[in-house]
Amino acid sequence: MPVNSFILYNGEYHFCDDFGLSYKNRPFCYGDGLFETMHANGTEIQFFDDHLTRLQYGMDILKMKIPSKIESGQIEKEIIKLLHKNKLYQGVRIRLSVFRNEGGKYTPTDNSVSYLVETEYIKNAHYELNKKGIVIDIFNDIKKPINPFANIKSSNSLLFVMAGIYAKEKNLGDCILLNGKSNIIEGISSNIFLIKGDAISTPPLKDGPVAGVMRKQILKIADSHSLNVKFETSLNETDLLNADEIFFTNSISGIRWVLAYKNKRYFNHIARQFIDKLNFLAFK
Repeated sequence: MPVNSFILYNGEYHFCDDFGLSYKNRPFCYGDGLFETMHANGTEIQFFDDHLTRLQYGMDILKMKIPSKIESGQIEKEIIKLLHKNKLYQGVRIRLSVFRNEGGKYTPTDNSVSYLVETEYIKNAHYELNKKGIVIDIFNDIKKPINPFANIKSSNSLLFVMAGIYAKEKNLGDCILLNGKSNIIEGISSNIFLIKGDAISTPPLKDGPVAGVMRKQILKIADSHSLNVKFETSLNETDLLNADEIFFTNSISGIRWVLAYKNKRYFNHIARQFIDKLNFLAFK
C-alpha cells in the first residue's frame, strides 16, 4: 500500500512527520475554514472544476480572499504533483482545506487564507456500488439550521460528528439529518436520493443540504435517464416509507444503496444503472 509521505501547504511540499500548524490556527480555535474531499484515479481528479467552483463559492460566503492559485485553477497541477510525490497512482482520497490565517479572536485580523492538501490511498479506483445494502435511521437529536452556511462544506462539522456517533452506537450504515422544519436534507457525509416509480427526488438546496458535487452529477444522469426529476420539493419520513429505492451519494464512494429503514425494504435497480453511468462521466 502506498505511503503518504508529503502534504502540500501554500504551494510547498512538506514531509508529513515534520509539518505542524500553530495552536492559534483559526479552524482549530473557531472552525474558520472550508474543505473539499475529492476522488482521484491515478493522477486524474474526478469533477475537479465542480469542486473548485463550490470551494470558491464557499470562500465568497465566508468573505475570504481567494488565492490566485485557487482562483486560476493552478492548484490542480500542485495536487497532481503531490500525488506523484506520494506515489499514489490508483484510488485516492484528496482533502483540500482552506482556512483564514491566524490573528484576532472571533474578529479576524484580515481575510487572507492558507490552503493544505492531504492525500490518502483508498481501494476504489472507480466508483463501486456496495454489494450489501445499508440500514439507516433518522437522527433527531439536533436539527440543521437553514442559513447561508448550510450548503457549504464548513470546518465546523459538529452536527455531522454527533450524527456519526449516533450511527455508530446504533450500528447503522448511515443516518438522515433533518432541518429545523423536520424536512429530510442529507446523510452524514452524503446527499440523499429517493426513487418512486419513474420519479427521482432529492432535498432542495433551500432546505439546507450541502451542495454536493456528486449530487450535481446524479441530477445530470437522472435528466438523461428519462426520469421525472424532482429537486425543488421538500421531503419527509412519509416519502422515505413510500420510496422504491433510496441511495446516498458523495465524491468518494459514488453511490451507496439503502436496504432498510425501519421495517421498509428497498430495491437497487436504478442505483445499479446509475453507477455505470457515473463511471462513464467520471472516467471518460
